Amino acid sequence: MHSEKEMLDVIIKVANDDERIRAVLMTGSRADPNVPKDKYQDYDIIYFVNDINPFYNNTEWVEKHFGKPLIMQLPEAMEIIPAVGDGSFAFLMLFEDGSRIDLSIEHKPYTDNGEPAIILLDKDNFFPKLKQDKKHWHIKPPSQKYFHDCCNEFWWCLNNVAKGIARDELPYAMNMYNCVVRDMLDKMIEWFIGVNNDFSVSSGKDGKYFKKYLPDNLYERYLKTYSNSDYDIFWKSIFNACELFHIVSENVANYLGTSYNQEEENSMLKYLNMVKNDSLPGQ
Repeated sequence: MHSEKEMLDVIIKVANDDERIRAVLMTGSRADPNVPKDKYQDYDIIYFVNDINPFYNNTEWVEKHFGKPLIMQLPEAMEIIPAVGDGSFAFLMLFEDGSRIDLSIEHKPYTDNGEPAIILLDKDNFFPKLKQDKKHWHIKPPSQKYFHDCCNEFWWCLNNVAKGIARDELPYAMNMYNCVVRDMLDKMIEWFIGVNNDFSVSSGKDGKYFKKYLPDNLYERYLKTYSNSDYDIFWKSIFNACELFHIVSENVANYLGTSYNQEEENSMLKYLNMVKNDSLPGQ
């Protein structure tokens, strides 16, 4: 695998040698000093140009300057991925040595929202002084309403999970559990981490730093919220998720100066147990 210096030298040289490329910016984890460095980090690069058309879907240009990727994705050229339509074109490239470059070609003005970024090249003094907001990715506290909405969504959607299990509709039940219910659990865990770290940290994309910031006993409990296709294990994972949600929610509620809706929890737990034990009154 190439070193970071070698990769950046290539990225900058390509831009320096091409008059059409006027500026280069690096964003993402490699631009954030708070992110631990490792060999799996992507190079999130933006080339700013005056005319995007010569670069649009131009894989020959990419291979000429960066080599042939092991695999590549072009989101703007795909039907399965909704087009953003923001006037950019991305080449997502994974190379045989494991290096990955996510290269965006853009001609729109750069909007500095404080996201960590490094200017690698600026031929026209294109960039203003970057804000570099150290808190950009930090967890933000929710409003009381957002907190209560999250609780309600978590508990309400569990009824769909239970019905899916009762009907032996595993794909539906798993999708509801992992894509809807877990999303609410993860939000609450993020806020819990924020509360216990003065909202001065990031839990990372999709909770990748949960292990770092959760107490060991809670992280072990979180691991038990995952299931396989065995319904007995699935039910155990659901009730583990419920117990964990209760713990972290009460902590967040105390921070927000609001109450946790225990009645809502009790009602859904009653329903879940009736479905699990097949004791729901029939029609």
